[in-house]
Amino acid sequence: MKKSSKEIRDLFISFWKEEPRNSKEIPSSSLVPQNDSTLLFVNSGMFPLVPYLNGIPHPLGKRIHNIQRCVRTNDIDEVGDNRHLVMFEMIGNWSLGDFDKTNQIPWIMEFFVEKCGLDPFRIFVSVFAGDESAPKDDTAIETWKKVFAKYGIKAEYSDNISKLPKPWNPEEGVPEELKNWKYRIFPYSKKKNWWSRAEVPGEIGGPTSEIFYDMGRVELIQDVYHINDDSGRFIEIGNNVFMEYKLDQEMKWVPLEQKNIDFGGGLERIVLACQNISDPYKTDLFQNIIFKTETLAGKKYELSKSLNLNLEVKSFRVLAEHIRSSVFLLGDGVTPSNKDQGYILRRLIRRMIRHAHLLKIQDNFTKSLANVVIDDYADAYPHLSENREKILEEIEKEEIRFRKTLENGLNNINKLFQKVSQNSQHDISPEHIITKNLDTIYELNGKKLNLGEWAFYFYETYGFPPEMFLEELSSFVNKVSLENYKQAYVKIDDQLVSTIIEKFKYLSEQHRINSKASAEKKFLGGLADTSDETTKLHTAHHLLLAAIQKLLNKDIKQRGSNITSQRLRMDFNFDRKLTQDEIEAIENLVNQKIEESLPVFRLEMPKVEAEKLRAQMEFGQRYPEIVSVYIIGNIKLDKEKYQISEIIEQYDKVFSIEFCAGPHVSNTSKLSEGGKKFKVFEHVSIGANLKRIKAGLISVSK
Repeated sequence: MKKSSKEIRDLFISFWKEEPRNSKEIPSSSLVPQNDSTLLFVNSGMFPLVPYLNGIPHPLGKRIHNIQRCVRTNDIDEVGDNRHLVMFEMIGNWSLGDFDKTNQIPWIMEFFVEKCGLDPFRIFVSVFAGDESAPKDDTAIETWKKVFAKYGIKAEYSDNISKLPKPWNPEEGVPEELKNWKYRIFPYSKKKNWWSRAEVPGEIGGPTSEIFYDMGRVELIQDVYHINDDSGRFIEIGNNVFMEYKLDQEMKWVPLEQKNIDFGGGLERIVLACQNISDPYKTDLFQNIIFKTETLAGKKYELSKSLNLNLEVKSFRVLAEHIRSSVFLLGDGVTPSNKDQGYILRRLIRRMIRHAHLLKIQDNFTKSLANVVIDDYADAYPHLSENREKILEEIEKEEIRFRKTLENGLNNINKLFQKVSQNSQHDISPEHIITKNLDTIYELNGKKLNLGEWAFYFYETYGFPPEMFLEELSSFVNKVSLENYKQAYVKIDDQLVSTIIEKFKYLSEQHRINSKASAEKKFLGGLADTSDETTKLHTAHHLLLAAIQKLLNKDIKQRGSNITSQRLRMDFNFDRKLTQDEIEAIENLVNQKIEESLPVFRLEMPKVEAEKLRAQMEFGQRYPEIVSVYIIGNIKLDKEKYQISEIIEQYDKVFSIEFCAGPHVSNTSKLSEGGKKFKVFEHVSIGANLKRIKAGLISVSK
């Protein structure tokens, strides 16, 4: 019997809580990281745990698990196929210096096969092949052999990654060839089977072992087929990361003292496999959204037997994926804007409206679809229901705004096509318009571009896909033909189509490459590194927030941050511009606390106790029952055995107290090493009642 997504969620959480695993569940974090240097969105379950992977004890112990909502933005334009998603849920478990891969591999296979009901004959795995950094992962290979044997499969390792059984039809059942296939363990290089965030001293990393499920069909032709190709036949359902190494000062990977395990699996793909469906939008994760869209569009979501993607299918999928992603982002406090997280949200909503236009949905629809998402996910994510009113208000407001933009875009397209007509002078036959004007430059609103470049301009400026541009061009050409030749010119010439599409694809690919390079640089995740300088600025960040609250307003809350080894950035709520005198007062107070050599304490305590201490919380963040708290102040305290009352009695000597995972320096005096002082570089307004400060530690001589 096929399991529902709710059943799979519940099975995962309960599986890790049971004996002999005895793992503790941690909450799903907000999609918007608060104390982070480079990440735009939380993009993995591992991200909030970076400090603990680096050795700081976790308040709940060494075995933890959760289901984390995540967002990845590199492939937004690919959404519409049956593989790419922007928002997804990551099931994850971690061993923080506790059990090893000989435990993890059998347990995760047990979950997939015995709890989820996946067919072990359809499972294949990858391991690290080895190189100068680390040897081949023989332990993982031998462990996988034993695990497969438990399920009656004599699995073997092969250096030839294309040693696979023939593709098969899922509707006809698992073929005997697949059941008897022995080559199931394949090696991959560091590019595929090694995890690390960045190549800087102090970073941790290690080999990985991915788990793939055979869906039977090949959807995209490949030169060489293997389990980690792009054919669509095999889907990755999980990845075990064995964090066993650390980069030393000579940039060599050396054994890590605290060896960790980080497992992550995409819930959507696991549900797909468990429900034995090749299209994620037919799983119960998206089914109700699709049903509602069918009602709104007055047409059915139907796939051809060949699974070829048609435009209507793509539009259904874009609406379903983007409404879900948008609701989750709005639920975590993101609002549409032209910067950072808000820009991504705006892009998703506008792309969704474009595709609603293609489905002939004329009336406002986002509020209606958003309600479906909230209802479907309220049990797993109660904050969506709690924020329903705000979510619906913001998404409808953005839809109304973009529909006006859409009209402006259509008006400008018509103006452009009038230029095309005028350029044709007396010969305005469709053939002339199409074949004689491919490279002609047309000027509109001060821009001079050819038709292919205009197609990309309208995509970037108004969110029009090239199909919409061509659709409007077709309508224009037909209108000209009817007016002048009394007949409709039904088909646009292939030369025009190919020229515009080729130019669009070229410009789009250049834009994608540039955006992806920027994204990869920005979205590395976690602190920029674990260097001393970054750690010092993290502590300075706590001092800055406390100083702002004490000097400006005690109700100020941090609304975002970014910390690198060069500078810190803090966003906070405040209703006016800071004066120069206020900036100098903030600098002086922070430097005073640095000079006072205040000790920095890290304590673990129940969340309710931390709330009694009025510890600052990250905006929008949810915390487990046991939390870590950093206190900066001239207090006397035994970290190993203390009473909350001791801190309360000395509260007048506490300068800063925050919920935080760290890391931090042990004493504020370390911030002045090398003769440095705290200095504000920039203070600006970034929105209604939102301010931003950039600051750092600079030598006094500067």
